[in-house]
Amino acid sequence: MSESQQETGPSTQFEELPDAPPKRKIRLSWPGKIGVSVLIFWAIIVAIGPMIAPYHEADILDEELFIVPGSDEMYPDTDFQPPSKIVLLGSDYLGRDTLSRILFGARTTIGISFLATLLAYLIGVTLGIAAAVGSKALDMSLSRVNDALLSIPSIMFALVLIAALDSPGIFWLIIIAGFIYAASVFRIARSLGQEVIVSDFVEAAKVRGEGLWWIITREVLPNIAMPLATDFGLRFVWVILFISSLSFLGLGVQPPMSDWGSMVKENLSGLVYGSVAPLMPALAIATLTISVNMIVDDISAATGGKLAKRMIS
Repeated sequence: MSESQQETGPSTQFEELPDAPPKRKIRLSWPGKIGVSVLIFWAIIVAIGPMIAPYHEADILDEELFIVPGSDEMYPDTDFQPPSKIVLLGSDYLGRDTLSRILFGARTTIGISFLATLLAYLIGVTLGIAAAVGSKALDMSLSRVNDALLSIPSIMFALVLIAALDSPGIFWLIIIAGFIYAASVFRIARSLGQEVIVSDFVEAAKVRGEGLWWIITREVLPNIAMPLATDFGLRFVWVILFISSLSFLGLGVQPPMSDWGSMVKENLSGLVYGSVAPLMPALAIATLTISVNMIVDDISAATGGKLAKRMIS
């Protein structure tokens, strides 16, 4: 072998082995930017909502506030009052300010949903990646247990757990929601992990002698981060609707704490009187969930629509 061949041989040994695909920047369209703006608005409300609320969430307003000058009615009803300078979004069935309860309820509803989604991802991604890179026996065991959990309707499963815990508090609501939605996260994390683990750039890392932990942290996780982040937004929406459904059934956040789902349930009777009390929290849920969906759709479109197919669960 010539001297030139000896010099170039080692340096070109892995020249044809592919690297990981380059990261692409996501450029949002105008619907996506609107979604981001609405999401930022609610994030600000979560941070400062209770501080800017005109009343406390549990305050029942005094009748004197609603006395009209010159009127003979000395003790007016405080429930289901229409919007006015005293109550900008009207009052609820107990005479509490609807706007204040929405501002307080934003922290409760969004906070519980966000923490539950984080817990679901901590459990689901950890077990999903373990199933993707682990042995066939481990993959089979985790997948069959996960399939059994997915076969149980989420609301029914939650009702059983709540009944077993005898009216749990906020902590257990987060645990229950996180545990239930971890099964769906496991499925997408396992699917994405299995696709990446057989890629050429992962094989190249194995040839270089890289360990399993290095491959997971440097090759697998970075290449599934964007799909998981997008799915996080969609899963967050589902958890919000899940928590709101439990509250609507009277099994979620308990009074006197305000929660958007329970506010809709409590004030349904006000629709007969033309009250906006049940409509405002429903509108808050709608704006938040639609804005997140707009962002998810934008990012999914940027990935060629492949992500949306995996997120169906």
